[in-house]
Parts: sequence; structure tokens; C-alpha cells
Amino acid sequence: MTILCVRFQLPPMYEAALPELLGLLEEFTPVVEALPPDGALADLRGAERYFGRNAVELASVIRVRALALYGVDCVIGAGPGPMLARMALRDARPGLTRAVPGGGEREFLAGRPVAALPGVGTATARTLCEYGLDTLGRVAAAPLSTLQRLVGAKTGRELHERAQGVDRGRVVPNGVSRSLAADRPFGRDELDPDRHRRALLSAAGELGARLRAVDKVCRTLTLTVRYADRSGTTRSRTLKEPTAHSAALTRAAYDMYEALGLQRARVRSLTLRAEGLTPAEQASHQLTFDPVDEKVRRIEEVADRARAKFGPRAVMPGSLAA
Repeated sequence: MTILCVRFQLPPMYEAALPELLGLLEEFTPVVEALPPDGALADLRGAERYFGRNAVELASVIRVRALALYGVDCVIGAGPGPMLARMALRDARPGLTRAVPGGGEREFLAGRPVAALPGVGTATARTLCEYGLDTLGRVAAAPLSTLQRLVGAKTGRELHERAQGVDRGRVVPNGVSRSLAADRPFGRDELDPDRHRRALLSAAGELGARLRAVDKVCRTLTLTVRYADRSGTTRSRTLKEPTAHSAALTRAAYDMYEALGLQRARVRSLTLRAEGLTPAEQASHQLTFDPVDEKVRRIEEVADRARAKFGPRAVMPGSLAA
């Protein structure tokens, strides 16, 4: 076991603490991949040799330090690779690390439904189940040629390998600074969709203003919805073009929210995250003949100048988004 998948039990309004918690992991290994809004992958191969402890023992130290220094508990999954560590995390509980031992990959996966494997979507799972391949153990035992006939050559080969516990993924160090987040917690669990949309409008306006202030654009927008029972749903959308335009961010946020089909869901908080940040000067903008859109962009420029001169409260974020 060399890979940890850590999810910090952060209250929604304290997501800004994630960079510090990533710094805690980096005290053990420089190979840390941020998984916003509240998680990370850490490759401990070098740390196991350096500290003379295995991954589970190091996970216990990380948990104690997170509690002592930041008052934040965490759940941790450990495995030989990132995929298995992520899957182990689903079974983990605060105070207890769920580990997949080396050599026990197939046993860990065998009884799980095929849909539990990362990368297996609803359509693929349905196709496999129609042929009796409803568990990963059965998929692993099936001939490769059969899987390739059912789901295609490349997908079948990857599925066959993963079901047998072959994890070719790796931890890619990144930085949480490559993204910006705007949290909108509610004072009480909120049922009203109109209030949800107003919160998204405000969050998208804030993200747009912050992106323009640092001359950045984002390629991807991610929406995280936290519910009253502390569960959550996360959806991401790649934008048609990299942008810092508040109206475009708002439209994408609304589309993701509507696609969730929430019906009287008790929402505790909404978080929008702009990801894949790149310099604005490197991005191209598709010209439009829509006079309303051009007018909004000009108003944004005026509002940005007002913020730069009089401070961030000179214009309320979200008030200019369409």
C-alpha cells in the first residue's frame, strides 16, 4: 500500500483551509495531487522508506496532526494505486483507514457491483449486467475477447485490467492554486430553488470578478452541492471557451444545477470552483453579434475599474450577471 486518498471533513465554509492541509501532506511526500474541494491523493512510496512506517501507520499520523493543528478530521483509503485508494475511501470511516493490501486487490474487488469501478458509466454497466457480468469478480473472470465484443476493444481491455486490480494510474502533483472557489453556505438548510439560483448567481459573479482581477480565465467550472445529511454531489462542465465572463459562468452553473434535478432537496451549501486557470492573454474570445452580451461585458469592465479604485465592495459580486 503506497497511495493514500484523503478526504478532509471540512465544513463547507472552510474550504479555504485546503491549501494548508495539503501542506500537511507535503511534509510526508512532495507527490500530492489536490482533489478539490476537500480531498487529495498522496504517493507515500518514498515516505515509507524514509520514516520506516507503512502507509496505514503514516495515515494515522496524518489524521492526528490534522486534528491537532487544524481541528479537522479525515477519512483515508489506502491502496497500491490511485484507483484502489479511491475505492477504499468509500468504505473508510473517521478514525479508521480502509486499506487494500498488496496482493489482495482481486479479493477486494470481487464482490463489488461493476458500476463501482471508476470509469464505468450507466450504459456500460447496463450492458455488462444484461450478460450476467454484474460484479467485478465475474468481469475479471470473463475472457478479454468477450468484454471487447460487448464494450469495445480499448474499453474492454481497460475494464478487464481494472477488474483484476491492475491500477496503472499515478499521482500527478498539482496545486490547489490552479483553481478558485466561491462558497455560498445557507444559514439554514434551504429548500427554495430560487434561493439556490441566487446563491449561484452571486458565486459566479464573485468568481468572474476574481478571475478578471488576476487576468485569468478558466476552462472548467465545478459545482458542489452539500446536503443536510452531510452528503454531497459534484458536477463539472468544460466551458465552450476559456472565460472569466460572469454571465457565461452563471449560465454554466445554472445548467449544472438544473441537470441535477433536485426536488425539495435540503441544501446546506453551494460551492462553485473555476478550474484549469490560464492567462487571459492566451485565450481567444468568440465574437458575437449579441448587443446584450457586449453591453454586459462593457459594464463588467466599468465595474472592475470601480473595484480596483474603491475596493471589492464597490460592486456586489453577481449583480451584473445575466
